[in-house]
Amino acid sequence: MLRSRILFTPSLCLFLSPILAAQQMHPAAPPSPAFDQLKSLAGEWEGKTSSGAAATKVTYTVVSNGSVVMEHLLPAKESEMITMYSVDGDRLVVTHYCAMGNQPIMQTDPLKAATGKYDFKFVRLGGAKSPDEAHMAALTLTILDKDHITQAWTFDDHGKSMTDTFTYTRVK
Repeated sequence: MLRSRILFTPSLCLFLSPILAAQQMHPAAPPSPAFDQLKSLAGEWEGKTSSGAAATKVTYTVVSNGSVVMEHLLPAKESEMITMYSVDGDRLVVTHYCAMGNQPIMQTDPLKAATGKYDFKFVRLGGAKSPDEAHMAALTLTILDKDHITQAWTFDDHGKSMTDTFTYTRVK
């Protein structure tokens, strides 16, 4: 019995050391009440435009071991799009994979709490042929309650801005 303990202990150490090393190399992200609030959006939603027309279906999925909230947009009359929400320090960051083929990146100001309203401001434009290419330039996401949200997307086209607001209701 003593011999099996002597062999077991080094084996256990050899087994656990890569796991412990990996945890030290990739420590858990600090808690973010704002991001936790975004995670609560997981599920299926249906939306309408500010004029009341049926606009889109949206699915929110928490992915990458809880570090990303993926928004899958299925607009009624356009190509599907993906928007990824993540945490960067004390800010929330959005990368919008637009049907136009570009990827605007936006972020909030530093956040200390979950407020239910998140204003994302333009940081940079990836995948564009030129810096002044038409793109989404801002997003305001407002969580009204567990089953209702609004999004106000601002589109910039060569200095001209247009904002469209969508209201979503949770389906599942």
